[in-house]
Amino acid sequence: MNYKVVAGIIIRMRDEDLTLRDQLIESGILEQGYNKEMEQLHNKNAIMLEEIINKIGYPTIDKVGKEANDAAWLVIQHSIGQPVFMKKCLKLLEAENNDDISSKRKIAYLSDRIAAFENRPQLYGTQFDWNEHGDLRPKQFDDLAKVNQRRNSIGLNTLEEQIKIMQDQAKNENRCAPKDLKKRAQEMDDWKRKVGWIE
Repeated sequence: MNYKVVAGIIIRMRDEDLTLRDQLIESGILEQGYNKEMEQLHNKNAIMLEEIINKIGYPTIDKVGKEANDAAWLVIQHSIGQPVFMKKCLKLLEAENNDDISSKRKIAYLSDRIAAFENRPQLYGTQFDWNEHGDLRPKQFDDLAKVNQRRNSIGLNTLEEQIKIMQDQAKNENRCAPKDLKKRAQEMDDWKRKVGWIE
């Protein structure tokens, strides 16, 4: 398989994903539940990327270049309807055993994302959601001091600093909490059961 062609495919998947996200933000519906069009695109991209991985292994920088490597990670992060695939990719990333900060951060974000979808505490505090006060806050984590130590070990800012960044970003994008958080939480739990994150 031609790695240059593969890189182009992966980058296009990322671009489609981000374009749709921007459209949903602009129309004010990104926070109103998992949009069906976005879910379909995420699932389609996950299936395509898994086919690529089955043929060439994980799309490392050596194989596809930095941009496509980063794009693959974003596609994986957004493959939330495919728990088995996401967990498989985490194992592949961990098996690469790269000591560079970028790889460690990708592992941190992906492991946190999986933990959050399984209703487990995250270790790095990378996953956020709206709370009952309408504020964007980190999802469940184990211990603030430990989280900040782990974040520091991979060159991330403190969780307190990240909270401010995430809230500012949401404000700049005109994003706000869903009107009915309880309903959204119930819909999310139902969806997690349906796709296999929780029982």
